[in-house]
Amino acid sequence: MKILVCASYLHAWNSLRPEAAIFIELARQGHQVTIMTQGESEHVSKLEECGIRVVDGYPKRKICFDTIKKIRHELKTHDYDICYAFNSKTIPNAAFACIGFNVKLVVYRGTTGGLYRHDPSAYLTQLHPRVDGIVCVSEAVRQDVVKRVWKNKDNVVTIYKGHELDWYKVPPTERSEFGLNEDDVVAITAAHVRPSKGISVLLEATKYITAPNFHLILAGSGYEPHFDEMKASPMSECIHYIGHRTDIPSIMCMADFQVQPSISGEGLPRTIVEAMANGTTSVVTTTGGAPELVVDGETGYIVPTGDAKALGEAMDKLAQDKAQCTAMSEAAKKRLDESFSSRVTVKKHLEFFDRLLSH
Repeated sequence: MKILVCASYLHAWNSLRPEAAIFIELARQGHQVTIMTQGESEHVSKLEECGIRVVDGYPKRKICFDTIKKIRHELKTHDYDICYAFNSKTIPNAAFACIGFNVKLVVYRGTTGGLYRHDPSAYLTQLHPRVDGIVCVSEAVRQDVVKRVWKNKDNVVTIYKGHELDWYKVPPTERSEFGLNEDDVVAITAAHVRPSKGISVLLEATKYITAPNFHLILAGSGYEPHFDEMKASPMSECIHYIGHRTDIPSIMCMADFQVQPSISGEGLPRTIVEAMANGTTSVVTTTGGAPELVVDGETGYIVPTGDAKALGEAMDKLAQDKAQCTAMSEAAKKRLDESFSSRVTVKKHLEFFDRLLSH
């Protein structure tokens, strides 16, 4: 099978790895994979070493004639079976480039919301009439997308991004860095904050936590609008805002559990995956794909979106019982390994591609 991938590879390898692993394994199995991306990406040599051909070409805008021309040249020269585009810049350019070719165009969708039939820009991406299939990162995303598309609803599928435990093996951060010790119960929330992240709900939830020695670490950017709420919390002295960090997996590994209080817009949250891989249980809300990762009462807790009391009570359950944290954390790690492996992801992609090509 010949596959052309149009995607961005400028981000850190840790965030790109679940996607890149799909194409590395496909190349290992003998499929001809070409990735059209930024030529200056530091990951180009790594991809090439794995048998992937890399072409320098990334759109400067949603409709970039140079990129469309380059994609069309690739399609004409190499007779691809699949063209797979991943984001709001590559999808429109790939869609227009594929017009007139027999190649099957597959596009990716990673978030719920924001895709509407009345929005003209949607017809440049997932609703573009040239699109043959849509891969959604979670079932929640699939259910959202299938309500929007006009045709080929059976070709809107859920394929989880796969992960391997050894990708995330890191030593835990020392608790002493935050003035904490082993007797403390530590929770972490890591986010680039915007309204959908539910930080106000989280801070309201702290009013329902009664466990002694409980501490909440807030990591990431954009928390400034919530500083007054932090001060107003009855446990303000136990809330530690640490700003942007590059060692989130290590901090996750140190924590007893992680909290994701999002109120909308999540696909398959990477913070939950990182926590699971490092053996850290989670408290999550019902929004997006989070409930697909967590088994309520077994690998963590799922609470209604926007319900501060329920969120606080779930956090308090874990904070009151370190043994339960440990048991749920071990179960979460096992679930990631068994149900969300990259091996399954590759297998499902091949099955989907074969189905598209048979029609």
